[in-house]
Amino acid sequence: MDFLSPTTWGDALQVKAQHPDAVAICGGTDVMVEVNFDHRRPDVLLDLTRIRELREWGPDDGRTRLGSAVTYTTIIDELAMTLPGLAIASRTVGSPQIRNRGTIGGNLGAASPAGDSHPVLLATDTIIEVESVRGVRQIPIEAFYTGVKRHALEPDELIKAIRTTPATGPQQFCKIGTRNAMVISVASFSFALHTDTRTVGTGIGSAAPTPLRAVDAGRFLADALEDLDLWDSCGELPTEVATEFGEQVKAAAAPIDDVRGTATYRLHALSVMARRAATWAWDDYRRAA
Repeated sequence: MDFLSPTTWGDALQVKAQHPDAVAICGGTDVMVEVNFDHRRPDVLLDLTRIRELREWGPDDGRTRLGSAVTYTTIIDELAMTLPGLAIASRTVGSPQIRNRGTIGGNLGAASPAGDSHPVLLATDTIIEVESVRGVRQIPIEAFYTGVKRHALEPDELIKAIRTTPATGPQQFCKIGTRNAMVISVASFSFALHTDTRTVGTGIGSAAPTPLRAVDAGRFLADALEDLDLWDSCGELPTEVATEFGEQVKAAAAPIDDVRGTATYRLHALSVMARRAATWAWDDYRRAA
């Protein structure tokens, strides 16, 4: 196995062009586990840890741009106000050591349905910036996931950054697992209240072949808030509305039975998490009004 460690982004793209099968690593929290257990044996590992620009973040034309090597710890420490949903999800990732090493780009590259960042990125209309020697592409998050642990990158492309929507209202992330810490999610759900557009963002994890949105559920709740004049009155979210929202989130999922949980359990958990997330976020909105 060859280990290549370029120091510039341009050099990394050249390496990837010459070795399309090279596996990119930064934190290595997914790839190196697979290598250690001999589940994966790539001919070339492409180490991106020495490329400074991938660790940077900042505003970008109305969005927030995060380099692909921004870690979960950085998100928690520096972006909790700007991207609260992503910060909440980041706090649920592994141990402090994993959060110090694990990166947003690595989570996307693994494309696991159980990845903790995916529901939040879906709920906040994220764009994935990928590049090769041929040029740059902007991939909408909903088009990024193509199957179980598969994504839309071409063989010579690398993930450079994400561009996501800063919070204009409360956000939540919920996760069900078999224990409280260092757990792979049995099901997860993200909720974003976009007060500027009066829309609701959603994201479902670990309950379908790919992470996905509950589009109809988000539209239902946004319409209900409008019809009941709750956006302006800041009244309490009716229990029946929150419950129906949960049921519509449940209807959007397509889980399976596996060693971590049954499909029935996942569907029930999603309905509960969605109802609670919507209620918590709406209560936060009312308190801030």
